[in-house]
Amino acid sequence: MRCVTYAGETMMTTDDVAASLIALTAAVAKEGQAEAVSIPIVTAAKKVAQAELVIGVGNDVLSAPLEWDDEEPDFTAAVQELRTHRLFPRAHLRAVEPDPGGDDELIDWDFDQPTQA
Repeated sequence: MRCVTYAGETMMTTDDVAASLIALTAAVAKEGQAEAVSIPIVTAAKKVAQAELVIGVGNDVLSAPLEWDDEEPDFTAAVQELRTHRLFPRAHLRAVEPDPGGDDELIDWDFDQPTQA
């Protein structure tokens, strides 16, 4: 579990929600934007609730470890929602050179020539 601090308030949430929130906050800020998001939290009474945050430029979010002895709630759906945000960082595809020792044949297509039927 993690303790997330935002606007002077502290909230408890799961490790994966906190990590996704931090990554998304940085990505939104990098774009010079701000976005409203909702995350699941655990209240002091150990009840599940929702927190609404504005993340991005000018909105600092801090995540710190928290000692937690109870069962961790399942916030998988919320993590998936954060990770499917349009600005969430994703691995970039990159072109690679063919393996010179490989058996792959190079294809030399001439797109200017009409195909034969």
